[in-house]
Amino acid sequence: MDLKTATALRRLRLVSAPEAVSFLVLLLCSVLKRTTDFNAVPVMGAIHGILFILYVVFWADAWNRARWSAGTAALYFVLSVLPTGGFFAERKLRREAESAVIAARARKEGVVNA
Repeated sequence: MDLKTATALRRLRLVSAPEAVSFLVLLLCSVLKRTTDFNAVPVMGAIHGILFILYVVFWADAWNRARWSAGTAALYFVLSVLPTGGFFAERKLRREAESAVIAARARKEGVVNA
């Protein structure tokens, strides 16, 4: 894995969890709007919208650089629209990055001929 691919995956991983948190907080604000006088939906909606757009941009970049299959790319996109999916995406991306680092070290040390 080259540096640009690793960076693209890292950016996607770093925006996954905040996007998921903003989605959950937006849902909570929606409930509070309907049950109380508290209305933070416009603010949280904007924050979540920005984070979601960042996620989609970083997802497209990661898909292009990592050469994911259509199924893998679809999985990461579906995880972005589920309320807690960003947490699962972050965990999966972290594991993928760790595996790539281990494989690169093994190739560097001559343990693997890949």
